[in-house]
Amino acid sequence: MAQKPQTNRDVTIVHLMRHGEVHNPHGILYGRLPDYHLSELGLKMAERVADHLAGRDITHVVSSPLERAQETAAPIAGRHSLEIATDDRLIEAENIFQGKTFGVGDGSLRNPGHWKHLTNPFKPSWGEPYIEQVVRMMGALGAARDAARGHEAVCVSHQLPIWVTRSFVERRRLWHDPRNRQCSLASLTTFTYEGDKIVSVGYSEPARDLLPAKLAGKKQNKSFGA
Repeated sequence: MAQKPQTNRDVTIVHLMRHGEVHNPHGILYGRLPDYHLSELGLKMAERVADHLAGRDITHVVSSPLERAQETAAPIAGRHSLEIATDDRLIEAENIFQGKTFGVGDGSLRNPGHWKHLTNPFKPSWGEPYIEQVVRMMGALGAARDAARGHEAVCVSHQLPIWVTRSFVERRRLWHDPRNRQCSLASLTTFTYEGDKIVSVGYSEPARDLLPAKLAGKKQNKSFGA
């Protein structure tokens, strides 16, 4: 039997968005900690992406439960008169160094007791395994796709889960050099589905001109996600 041709109704677009800049004057690895909110610049980034997506066919907006992600999602949902759904699967990766600073001279690496957590970068040994992040993120993407069938959805999440999900879809290894992640603040990693199958992945930075100068000229990176 001949296969039924695809129609426009079979195409769904899911934008996986990283939140904007966070107010974090002490340089803490905040991870899943509560009460870390967008900075003034982060709020501007969220508004910029909302403007960028204002003319798109967005019918579903869903966010990580963390405040910085919810605040990033708010203007996008507002432009489209939508409520923000929450999906716990979009949350930041779990990290043993949460709540600490990280570095050799003045951070967690000064403590030999922490070195045992750095033994296996392929898993990684300091936090949630990469493959577990992929499983939950792919589930969240699938749920967003189903909620926006034939239209577009926005899922607001965090750098590391977004990057390993893209790496999985593009069939790259999950372990990586954090400095090489292509996932800047307020960026969009866009998955196009035909039916239930991802057929393309795109990347854009609608708020690139708002990135701090030290980040604008290179790939955004944080050693353990953001």
